Amino acid sequence: MATPLIYLIAGEPSGDLLGGRLMAGLKQRTEGAVRFAGIGGEAMREEGLTSLFAMAELSVMGLVEVLPRIPNILRRVAQTLADIERLRPDAVVTIDSWGFTGRVQKGLKARLPTIPRIHYVAPMVWAWKPDRTKKLAAVLDLLLTLLPFEPEWFIKDGLRSLHVGHPVLESGADGGDGAGFRARHGIAPDAPVLVLLPGSRHSETGRLLPIFAAAIARLAARQPGLTLVVPTVEAVAAEIRAAVAGWPLPVIVVEGRQQRIDAFAAGTVALAASGTVALELALAGLPTVITYRVSALTAFVATRLLGLKVKYATLVNMVMDAPVMPEFLQEACRPDDLARAVAGLLNDPVARQAQIDASAEGLIRLGRFGPSPSLRAADAVLATIKERKA
Repeated sequence: MATPLIYLIAGEPSGDLLGGRLMAGLKQRTEGAVRFAGIGGEAMREEGLTSLFAMAELSVMGLVEVLPRIPNILRRVAQTLADIERLRPDAVVTIDSWGFTGRVQKGLKARLPTIPRIHYVAPMVWAWKPDRTKKLAAVLDLLLTLLPFEPEWFIKDGLRSLHVGHPVLESGADGGDGAGFRARHGIAPDAPVLVLLPGSRHSETGRLLPIFAAAIARLAARQPGLTLVVPTVEAVAAEIRAAVAGWPLPVIVVEGRQQRIDAFAAGTVALAASGTVALELALAGLPTVITYRVSALTAFVATRLLGLKVKYATLVNMVMDAPVMPEFLQEACRPDDLARAVAGLLNDPVARQAQIDASAEGLIRLGRFGPSPSLRAADAVLATIKERKA
């Protein structure tokens, strides 16, 4: 088979991480005989992708936040389709962000139906209206899922679906150098460290940073020796540095994958926006409080009109069916409650260890120590290309 060109599209940092791992798996399986094009962020760039445009343009969450961006998003859909039509890749792999990637896949079926259309990360049809499975089945050739119970939802509608597992499990988030991080930043070996992760999109950080600031103001009185560490990504780094400048505790802001992992290893407790990062923190063995807030309108639409029904937002909690990582979502995302939950973990080593142990069990249920998720995904992509060319 000639050197394949694979077009990958990620619309947010969590998808970028998955894309980076998939690219690494594809390079391993082909011994480097593979080419890439598409849209991605830092992780995919490190694996050799030159993004068609900045992925940050697509990293928007919430109905209210998305609405004013729709014209630009539609322009980017058209630009992406034109780029795919020009390059004629051997497969197109879209990663999560179905609001954008679904439009691309629908356009591809109409314009380039012979190119394999693969989507990575199943939309949560078991939490939303399940008839959405038919819409995916109508435009995709293959769906790669992260959770073991997801394929059955799509197979019944004729969509070939394969559970590959979550690549974050092999991300190396458990391999940080905590002692080295503390030494580099002048943090005493026994000093408490709170790792803060207010999100990777402006729509997240804009809503959560003021709440985090108020929670920190409350913690400062209770935990005067506390050091704050904020690992971030380039898309929101400037905003975060400006926001934390006046906080009443020492704050260290770091960028880059290794710095992030080292910060996890150095931490005592984390306070994080809900998302893929929760799985990284569980892998790192860092006890965590999870929070999230979207606009009131977005929350109303999701819960009342679209029928979102989930007991937990965090994967570890989902598979354990228990609040292993305490969650403070929407109206519960309040500074007093966040400060109280964080202080409780900081001051209770027994509670910290209990969360670490339960998270470890959840990670095993999610596939830790099993076959490599990124290699399974890479094998599925390459097999689909081979079948189409046969």
